[in-house]
Amino acid sequence: RLAVIWLAAILGIGASIAIPLITKDVVDHAVGDKRPDLLLPLGLLAIGLGITEAFLIFLRRWTQSRAVLGLESTIRNDLYAHLQKLPMGFHGGWQGGQLLSRVTTDLSVIRRFLGFGLLFLIMNLIQLTVVTFLILQMYWPLGLLVAASAIPIVWLSNRFEKRYIRISRQVQDQQGDLATLIEESAIGIRTIKSFGRRHHAFDGFDEGARAVHKISMDKVWLSSKFFTFLDVIPNVTLSMVLLLGALAVGTGQLSVGVLVAFTTLVLQLVWPISSLGFILAMSQEAMTAADRVMEVLDTEPSIVGG
Repeated sequence: RLAVIWLAAILGIGASIAIPLITKDVVDHAVGDKRPDLLLPLGLLAIGLGITEAFLIFLRRWTQSRAVLGLESTIRNDLYAHLQKLPMGFHGGWQGGQLLSRVTTDLSVIRRFLGFGLLFLIMNLIQLTVVTFLILQMYWPLGLLVAASAIPIVWLSNRFEKRYIRISRQVQDQQGDLATLIEESAIGIRTIKSFGRRHHAFDGFDEGARAVHKISMDKVWLSSKFFTFLDVIPNVTLSMVLLLGALAVGTGQLSVGVLVAFTTLVLQLVWPISSLGFILAMSQEAMTAADRVMEVLDTEPSIVGG
């Protein structure tokens, strides 16, 4: 199953990269050299590659979703079985909401990263590498310009990663504390109503909810700045490619077909770069969630059956 996922992913990337190269032949040879006999075979080839890419995307997502959902179910069952083995002293020292958030929310975070983030991170790196190599082969001055745009992205990503790890852990811990307040209020609702402590219980919940809201907004603010930067860089790079590429075509250093293919390939870099922030955020949340889950799984039962 893993081999099918990776084969479909790599072949899909190859199909998407091949289409701009066909476009170059259409513009330079079929149109530029006035060879209408090439239009039909090249057009059919491009359509075939598009259909193949769509099928490979479907195959990859279907196979991957089944595998990841099965993995999540297995981990959840193992975690619950492990909780059953732990002594009462462990459960007495842990908040119920913290354990609940680890069994539900944290495992869902891990599943989303394994089902989307991890594969796309590797796919995007492969696509970035192959496309950068191709555009350097096509016209190296513009290729160097595109490659140089990665420098500020790498620098900012490193800073973002360090800060996001810390704030993600705070958000997930406070969400667990809030779940504990909800659990305790639901279990003790009769006592709360009997002693008229409804407003006191609400004030405690409101304080916890406001704390989650504040730290979540800090997380959103950090992500927004980073994602905005990642959107700006590829668009500025594309604008410079179009400007300098048009000048190169005007001076005869570049053909129109090569410029069209070059621009199309650069457009294929926009999504991998723009999604980098989202994938990095997912990876940090998944790492934090995995640490929280392992805090439970690493706890050894005090009584081990023979």
